[in-house]
Amino acid sequence: MSERKSSEKRQLKEKLVTYYEQLFEGNEAIKKPRFWEEFFLLRANVEYLSQYVNSLSREALIGIKKPLNLLFIQCVHTLQVDDNIIRDINALQTLCALFRAVFQKRMADLSFDAIDTIVGFDAAESQMKNLVECVSRFLMQDYPVSVKNLSLKVLLIVLTSDDNVSHNVLIEYLMLNSVFEAIIQILSSPVSRDRHGYDATVALTLLLNYRKYETANPYVIKLSVLDDEIAVNGLGCVISTVLSEYVRQYLLSEEQPAVGFFGQLTNIVSNILLPSEAPHSTIRVCEGVLLALYEAIHLNRNFVTVLTHTRLPSQPATPTSPSPAVDRTLQVPFAVPESPTPVGIKQPSNLMGTFLTLSSVLLQNIKDERSLSHAKLCLITLTCVVEDQHACIFLHDSNISFEVALHKATMLHRRVKDKLPQSRPLACVILDLMVEFLISHLTKNFPCELYSKSVGIVHRLLCYQKRCKTRLDYHWKGVWNALMNILKFFASNEQVLPPTIATLTLSIEVARIFNLFITYGDTFLPSPAIYDDLYYELIRMRKVFDDIYIMALKHSNGPLKEVCDRLIGNIVNIRAISTHFVPKIDHWCTANEIGSITPDQVLDVVRSNYDSLTLKLIDGLDHYDRYTEKPKETLFFTQLVRSVAQDVRGSVLLSRLEQMTLLSELAAT
Repeated sequence: MSERKSSEKRQLKEKLVTYYEQLFEGNEAIKKPRFWEEFFLLRANVEYLSQYVNSLSREALIGIKKPLNLLFIQCVHTLQVDDNIIRDINALQTLCALFRAVFQKRMADLSFDAIDTIVGFDAAESQMKNLVECVSRFLMQDYPVSVKNLSLKVLLIVLTSDDNVSHNVLIEYLMLNSVFEAIIQILSSPVSRDRHGYDATVALTLLLNYRKYETANPYVIKLSVLDDEIAVNGLGCVISTVLSEYVRQYLLSEEQPAVGFFGQLTNIVSNILLPSEAPHSTIRVCEGVLLALYEAIHLNRNFVTVLTHTRLPSQPATPTSPSPAVDRTLQVPFAVPESPTPVGIKQPSNLMGTFLTLSSVLLQNIKDERSLSHAKLCLITLTCVVEDQHACIFLHDSNISFEVALHKATMLHRRVKDKLPQSRPLACVILDLMVEFLISHLTKNFPCELYSKSVGIVHRLLCYQKRCKTRLDYHWKGVWNALMNILKFFASNEQVLPPTIATLTLSIEVARIFNLFITYGDTFLPSPAIYDDLYYELIRMRKVFDDIYIMALKHSNGPLKEVCDRLIGNIVNIRAISTHFVPKIDHWCTANEIGSITPDQVLDVVRSNYDSLTLKLIDGLDHYDRYTEKPKETLFFTQLVRSVAQDVRGSVLLSRLEQMTLLSELAAT
């Protein structure tokens, strides 16, 4: 009786688990002809397979190398020759679990040991070639959504098996057997793009960064020469959709109920009494898509035309089709009726506008290393845009204007809620974005590198305007004041922020921009009156330039001599203007017995004394060093790709499939 009760309590063993045990024990049953046919008809138990491999020591794992090699070969063989979709799905599921479980063991030489453990060195080249061909076939031909999602999941697991993508030897097989054409075909089809575009874009981004500084990466070459307009637009659509959703989520998070007077007072007191902490970002930024945008702009000149394409919000291609048994690997919580875009906020209808809006959020949230990385990537991407001649043409075209909302930091002298954006050329929006960044981060933890890139973007826009004699209708006084505040910050905080090569070089860049305005401003500023306003601002803020001159002179005899001498040489003309006009203004006040002079009167004195002003000609004001990724930014992008790989690996989830859901999907195809 007791034996009967114990047998009732004994749990029934799943048939596939028995097959797993027979495989790993080397049982003779695995040699039977129908063993593998039945094996792949059974629903893959990814939990058991993962737990079994994880429970083994490294030595024990190496001991079952032959069964694992056999399992891999049989999975690939099934994908090659079997037209049964259920078997294909189970084989792909098994491969996902096998790759993931072995990679998690973190062997001494991860890639080489993993290859030998999973495939075996002798068969690796041929078997990986067969696997890549099967994945490409599934992605390019008419297969169920779940098969395509699982194929992309296999790719993403392989691509993220090592934090350092360039050290992942498995990717070498993807270099020899390209999936570029399969990814491009996904991006070219609206239906496939909607279902698989996000995963495919991130996979392409990781492939682009495999040893690109060491060898000729075939994916970099193919993307550089890609001239398929449909595919390029498809890539832009995927990036725009993902970034737009993050912008929408941020706008929703900003919608907070109004706080009364006592609530505001409480917040002020709390901020004073409690230690300040960096506010957490209200959105989770997708680094992979931001990096994809940079790679597309940096590598493919045809992508520039995609930036301003107006597009409507995408709708699901087949809203009545059943949900796939295998969902996409990387998820973005897309808009739902319960969370609409805030009233009064109109999201940009083009990729460039969306990117600028998102950049305005990221540039205001640089409280840690990761957020600094996001801000730097945005500025590098903008640098690539403004260096492109064709991009600058449409950025400055007054007939191509957009309403782009920019997030601005909360300050005491202005309201939290900004005015609705006006329709303007995108060059104006970029200048607004740069000015906002320049005025809002003058802190003791001064992000000098970001400031240098921001000032460089302004300089590149001015160089284009000077070269093409483009008169942009813009509030230039905001740019001048933002640049002057940088110099004022350096001069007034010399003790807290001692001069360095970086800060002095930034000061030189600022001075060069003023020299560009002084020397060539009459050729690109909208009117002579604005050029006069420039001189008025230089005279009004002359103490800033005097202080920066004194600071440079003070350090010109030490190790900073060379950079200080360059700074002194670049502010000669600016100080000459105040030296020339201030006595004229004082003489005019004395002659007219006026104690306080108005701005209009100052401008009259300036206009009447231009002819007697002598300035030094400075060469190369409209020249800049074009952006190059290697070698200056090599370390930055290596670390960024590492972060992307870690995020993607954390997003790849493996679970058993719902049989009824799978059957419903297959019945509908």
